[in-house]
Amino acid sequence: MTPAITLFISLFTTLVAIINPLEAIPVYLGLTDGKTDSEQRRVARQACIYALLLSFFFLLFGTLLLRLFEVPLSMVRVVGGVILTRVGFDLFNPPPSGGIIPRADAGDTDIAFVPLAMPIMFGPGAIATLISMASTIRQSPGEMLHFLAASAAIFACMGVTYLSLVYAKPILRKIGKQGIDAATRIVGFFVAAMGMGLIFNGTVEFLEPYRQVAKIATGA
Repeated sequence: MTPAITLFISLFTTLVAIINPLEAIPVYLGLTDGKTDSEQRRVARQACIYALLLSFFFLLFGTLLLRLFEVPLSMVRVVGGVILTRVGFDLFNPPPSGGIIPRADAGDTDIAFVPLAMPIMFGPGAIATLISMASTIRQSPGEMLHFLAASAAIFACMGVTYLSLVYAKPILRKIGKQGIDAATRIVGFFVAAMGMGLIFNGTVEFLEPYRQVAKIATGA
């Protein structure tokens, strides 16, 4: 198996696991409740296009942005974890005002970008993955071939996500509105847990150099 194929399989499976299209289904149906089928498909298509553009943006310019603003990757995980945790809380216990998650009757609010594309579909985990992958690609001898493999993996992942959203109704048809609400709250719980995990991991990663310095100082 060539390195490019290995890269494609690795990045595709990683992104699918991080995005987890099945987790986005109850959120998507809850936010598009009351809309026509064509409008729901439009929202799904736009959300996937937004997530696709965000993926390529961070694949191409992610490391440059971190260097430009002097932001360590650990802080990206911490801030992304805070946002993801708040999203999870809003999904688990929606406030009357709507909070960070707009309700289905939120008028002209573009739910395709926030919260579907970001952070539900494309969150801090995907950002960290693509930035790390970009650094690896730039250090490899076959940079162009590996970039094409990574691009194909991103397209394939978004294709799977789009199909999951388009066929979301048949998947959850027998559950009903109460089932969708229950599934949304369950997803919210795990989204909040993922956010707390990112906060913890980012904090540990950020403090690791100081621990090494303290160990050296103590040994001295």
